[in-house]
Amino acid sequence: MKNRSRIIKADGFTWKGVERKEYKTGTSNFKGVHRYSLLGDETEELNFHSRYFEIRDGGYSSLEQHRHPHSVVIIRGSGSLILDNEIHHLALHDVIFISPDTIHQFHADKGEPLGFLCMVDRYRDKPVIPDDDAIQNRITDRKVLQKIRK
Repeated sequence: MKNRSRIIKADGFTWKGVERKEYKTGTSNFKGVHRYSLLGDETEELNFHSRYFEIRDGGYSSLEQHRHPHSVVIIRGSGSLILDNEIHHLALHDVIFISPDTIHQFHADKGEPLGFLCMVDRYRDKPVIPDDDAIQNRITDRKVLQKIRK
């Protein structure tokens, strides 16, 4: 078996040989987000994907939920995160576990970009955008409802 070990050199918050991609296509329920697929897209030995997401100041990810869990590590800036009915402030090196079926949304709302590594299973379901009924049934905190961007 050929040794496919490698190092992907960083240059700031970009990686040599790794394409910067749009966060998502086909939807417009996010603002100012791009991503890098670091490991796992083409490496059959891995059962997970390692990705870097960056949200520019004032931006946010899509409000979503899905059946798979994922882990996140903040490696740039600060911001906030909606997790169901709560808002959490995020700082450099915070580690987040998002359990299955949790409504969540990241916000770069502290005057700087928010960048994070996100690890997910290679085989996973697609995110679902919660409809108004799902939001009303799960989220009752007025501050959370005001913060949600769709």
